Amino acid sequence: MLDRNITLREILFAVIVILCASPVMTAPVALIAGIVVAWTIGNPYLHLNHKITQLLLQVSVVGLGFGMTTGSAINAGKSAFGLTIATITGTLLLGFLLNKLLQSDKKTSWLIAVGTAICGGSAIAAVSPAIKAQEKQITVAVGTIFILNAIALLVFPFIGFAFHLTQEQFGLWSAIAIHDTSSVTGAAARYGKQALEIATTVKLARALWIVPVTLLSSFLFNTKDSRVKIPWFILLFIVAIILNTYVPVVQEYGHWVVAFSRAGLSVTLFLIGTGLSKSTLQSVGFKPLLQGTVLWICISVITLSVILLKR
Repeated sequence: MLDRNITLREILFAVIVILCASPVMTAPVALIAGIVVAWTIGNPYLHLNHKITQLLLQVSVVGLGFGMTTGSAINAGKSAFGLTIATITGTLLLGFLLNKLLQSDKKTSWLIAVGTAICGGSAIAAVSPAIKAQEKQITVAVGTIFILNAIALLVFPFIGFAFHLTQEQFGLWSAIAIHDTSSVTGAAARYGKQALEIATTVKLARALWIVPVTLLSSFLFNTKDSRVKIPWFILLFIVAIILNTYVPVVQEYGHWVVAFSRAGLSVTLFLIGTGLSKSTLQSVGFKPLLQGTVLWICISVITLSVILLKR
């Protein structure tokens, strides 16, 4: 027989998940709810949290493709190509310099830089085997990115409204300056439909840089026989866009898929929030958090400045 306290916790947890999937909760509120759960009752399925959030995020992102067209996706990708290359290169170089300045652990520092430059935890997970990072180094890097990622989701929409950014401008800014795809889509969805479309497209195009950066990492750390993890769900996202553009039946029912995908993203953010426990905060340390913060502020301010100058 299950302990009654555990049963009640599971019921309460399930109720909150259902609320997060409903229109009652926005993406930022879902994240905050997850953090509250982490610090109070805890996630009863924490051991499964990472796998579930990864799968749910990927499925939800693919679903968003059914609300987009090839024309809008190509235009979004073109507008961000130059800025993407510049910010990825600049972030990695600044991360290298900060490592020398702070005299921090080299592999942890590189993972933080990669996570900031490309797509947060996904990039860290891809590069870690290539540099043969230890579990502690991965944990610190992911924890650092996770904390800043949560802050970005909550803060960016307010900054966007304060600077009167257009849907296109905010979508581009959030895709480049927010770490994980989950928080990018969460912040963009809070800002508007067009912002969400642009942010998702640009972020996934940016995620493809995982492949060359992983190869570069393997070369820099002189490791061999390292497998490169290709984010295959991005290809499914492209297929979804093509189907929505050229298949009338898909166009007719695509908005339902998009609605379910947005609900899935809210649940994803809630589950991510449940992982922000006291132990996660304690595992990070001052130097990694300082490096992550400096990198994040630099990429955010520089990207926003470039976008504002193009008005």
